[in-house]
Amino acid sequence: MLSAPPSPLESEIQRILELRHPSPHDVLGLHLTPEGVVVRAFRPDADRIVLIADFGATIPMRPLRDGFFEVQLPGRKDAFGYLLEVHYPNHATYTLRDPYSFLPTWGELDLYLAGQGRHERLWERMGAHLKHYRDVSGVSFAVWAPNARGVSVVGDFNSWDGRLHAMRSMGASGIWELFVPEISEGARYKFEVRPQQGPPFLKSDPFAFRTELPPMTASVVHDFSHYRWRDEAWLSAREQTDLALRPVSAYEVHLGSWRRVVEEERRPLTYREMAPALAAYATEMGFTHVEFLPVAEHPFGGSWGYQVSGYYAPTARYGHPDDFRYLVDFLHQRGLGVIIDWVPAHFPADAHGLARFDGTALYEHADPRKGAHPDWGTLVFNYGRNEVRNFLVANALFWIEQYHVDGLRVDAVASMLYLDYSRAPGEWIPNRFGGRENEEAISFLRELTDAARRKHPGVVIVAEESTAWPKVTSPASEGGLGFHFKWNMGWMHDSLGYFAKDPIYRSHHHNQLTFGLLYAFSEKFILPLSHDEVVHGKGSLLGKMTGDQWQRFANLRALFAWMWAHPGKKLLFMGGELAQVAEWNHDQSVEWHLLDLPRHRGVQALIADLAHRYQAEPALWEADFEPAGFQWIQADSAMVNVFAFVRRTRSDQQHVVCIANLSPVPKQDYRVGFPRTGTYLEVVNTDANAYGGSGMGNLGQVFAVPKPWDGQPASAELLLPPLAVLWFIPAPTPK
Repeated sequence: MLSAPPSPLESEIQRILELRHPSPHDVLGLHLTPEGVVVRAFRPDADRIVLIADFGATIPMRPLRDGFFEVQLPGRKDAFGYLLEVHYPNHATYTLRDPYSFLPTWGELDLYLAGQGRHERLWERMGAHLKHYRDVSGVSFAVWAPNARGVSVVGDFNSWDGRLHAMRSMGASGIWELFVPEISEGARYKFEVRPQQGPPFLKSDPFAFRTELPPMTASVVHDFSHYRWRDEAWLSAREQTDLALRPVSAYEVHLGSWRRVVEEERRPLTYREMAPALAAYATEMGFTHVEFLPVAEHPFGGSWGYQVSGYYAPTARYGHPDDFRYLVDFLHQRGLGVIIDWVPAHFPADAHGLARFDGTALYEHADPRKGAHPDWGTLVFNYGRNEVRNFLVANALFWIEQYHVDGLRVDAVASMLYLDYSRAPGEWIPNRFGGRENEEAISFLRELTDAARRKHPGVVIVAEESTAWPKVTSPASEGGLGFHFKWNMGWMHDSLGYFAKDPIYRSHHHNQLTFGLLYAFSEKFILPLSHDEVVHGKGSLLGKMTGDQWQRFANLRALFAWMWAHPGKKLLFMGGELAQVAEWNHDQSVEWHLLDLPRHRGVQALIADLAHRYQAEPALWEADFEPAGFQWIQADSAMVNVFAFVRRTRSDQQHVVCIANLSPVPKQDYRVGFPRTGTYLEVVNTDANAYGGSGMGNLGQVFAVPKPWDGQPASAELLLPPLAVLWFIPAPTPK
């Protein structure tokens, strides 16, 4: 005899038991029926459940099967609030609000915008959010996992039991959501994902605003409402500021290795400890901005933060998210801008992160020829998916809005632009036209820069792009990518190559310092001497210089003065300003002890003087990206290793003359052209005694006579110290 088929309710219960029901709310919670009200609850392992209604009744629920309980109230036609009093065999009793008694926290507009990839404030809906819902406090959870069979939220609040808080699918959006009452800030959680095939697994929240301290990987519920910003004046001024027309001198900092507390096992400074120390130092040194290596959470410290697992969370290594806000706020109040490195090119394959998030290639490409990075062992974002682009664009806006950062330096842009980046023939897939350009990444970058420009004037998006890709800093309307600035990797490579050569050979490599001016105005460049140049066996900046110890220091000082006078904004990695000897180690502090030595103190003093003088001279920054702001005076004196040029303001009312003698031989009575007659003050001389030089110079000034030279109407005979750079400005006219 055939058994009767299971009832519809039994089938629904079975799907919930198997954790594959897309909408457990359809079965659980309170439901109005023609006969009255029915309430169902699922608490695995419970002995009994009592329903405590808000209207005063206390009603035992009858068990159905396997932890399912039900109570029917015939004749009632109204929905009401209630509590569940859950009793367990070990005599433990818990009284709680039923999460399945609440309506969805997502509306149709949010779902539509998310599906279209146009929800620019996506972080306000995704992840974990503290909220009051029908006068009940709790947390609304939401996660994107379109190919999952089921998703649960697990954490300290439910003993990490995936059976207790199965989430509801919001249809074609692929988003799963659940409001869990009575969870507070600081609760740890993850998502338990059940793929179509195979066992369930745990994933950290891609939108987590706070995380556990690595190597632990749980997400943590965070409330953004506590911190009170005090940088209103800074933000107001920022909106009116075009950094292309302002001095930018950025100090690049790795949070964990800038300064350590020696007395406490050499631990790194916390965000709050760093704030006053870094603000005071950067201000004293004359920097205008601080640029942090990625602050987003990352599993492996040796990646320096460039393999991000928590895109919406400052790393817990140095404190609470509000502590990072304090750091940014403090720097702003001291007049310093904050740029952070941002990594939308790739992400690590760690099991708790974005990789195969719902059991399928979701954030990454399924085909390794597009989805796996051959150099770094990481995964490449699928920019063709609306939801992935939205995740990244919203993330960029999130750091600007929630943490008030003044700019994002986008890492590894070249790897995004080219489908064959670091790939051999046959290891990449051409675009629809058969080319190597990544059209989807190009579209994403334009969307990113457009959103930032449109919503946050004064904030800059900077490209670390190492190829000759055209129009990186041109508007998208002109076929560009829309970045505000681009790192000039060619200038960095050529300049370091020149200063590494013995002066006896420099005449044959003169063009390494002149070539950059052929393209200097094709983009809006930043000149970087970054962390990338002092790791992986490359040595320190001082170690790259040629010659004996005296010459290495002289060359380094000359390089710095050459850089600060050259067209383009400036960036220097920490430690370079004191001529660090060892290459950078992320587990150790900057070598501050070197400041006990005069030559290292001299380099530090030079950087401070250069940076302050740079800010004081509009000719050195106002026309950075205009050919009229630069003119060669001597560009072809290769045989004597001399260079000379003039920088001008846009109005040509002010100018600075820079002269470099990059041979080890001083040059007496060396004539150089000047833009006008009269007295010029020698405001920088890298060979000064104060900087550790030999003390040669021009006694602080020279007089340009009306003798045309080098295409200039005037000229002066100078003493050019060896391996030195000089800056001259016209003396003020007496009133």
